[in-house]
Amino acid sequence: MKTKTIISCAVTGGADTLPKHPGVPVTPEQIAKAVLEARDAGATIAHIHVRDPKTGKASQNVDYYREVVERVRGSGSDILINLTTGPGSRFVPRDDDPKVGGAGTTMTPPLARVRHVVELRPDICSLDVGSMNFGETGFVNTPAHLRAMADAIAKTGVKPELEVFEPGHVLLARKMIDDGQIGRPPLFQICLGIPWGSPASTESMLYMKSLLPAGAIWAGFGISRMEFPMVAQAVVLGGHVRVGMEDNLYIEPGVLTPGNGALVERAVSIVRLLGAEPASPAEARTLLGLGVARTEAATQ
Repeated sequence: MKTKTIISCAVTGGADTLPKHPGVPVTPEQIAKAVLEARDAGATIAHIHVRDPKTGKASQNVDYYREVVERVRGSGSDILINLTTGPGSRFVPRDDDPKVGGAGTTMTPPLARVRHVVELRPDICSLDVGSMNFGETGFVNTPAHLRAMADAIAKTGVKPELEVFEPGHVLLARKMIDDGQIGRPPLFQICLGIPWGSPASTESMLYMKSLLPAGAIWAGFGISRMEFPMVAQAVVLGGHVRVGMEDNLYIEPGVLTPGNGALVERAVSIVRLLGAEPASPAEARTLLGLGVARTEAATQ
């Protein structure tokens, strides 16, 4: 029997990518359509951010999340929904007073960062385990904030996807698992190539995989031109994979992707060339230890 590989599609992200690609999904309707396109192409999980429809910038508006979830669930699609909790963690120190956040700071109380998860009950939600320099800004996820978020997520029954960007993040996640704040088996997402986290390389993925606790379920991805090489690398190492327009806007060098579906189709091809088979959402539920679909909870 072929190994089943879960393919996640991160359909839009929150970075300022709209000027680089006019097809980046922005409105809840566009994001929902991108999710369905990804499922039709073979994706198992949709990783979802939302944006302000007027500006295209990242948003934490629960109503936008609700509309996306309702549109996807209302379509009858079986794709698993993974809502991000990353927004609300950016810190940009003010030049004249570095202890105060300046323009671009989005720091939000931890419970506000998971409000949409508590209300909408997706199948999965991300939890960024750790702080780092994220490009030119600070990406701040203190242990206390993470504990508060993890506790709130645990009460919903939603499975957290532990996003780790460098080795120390894995160690912090392991401490939270050992302390009972994250249930077993844990789900990890190894995120590579983001400045200034671990590079998108074989060595990085292999080392971070080696730090995972026994029995962990894991996936990995690389951004930009390393998206597809890291798909192959994750499959070879026995992990699951992620693609999507949050991470990469190109289907070929210098050629913008026509959409998320094309990126998923390429990932499906790589998975199959390496002797594995894309997992269906039903198979992913079993692999991840999830219960029945949360359609009713998500639309109440």
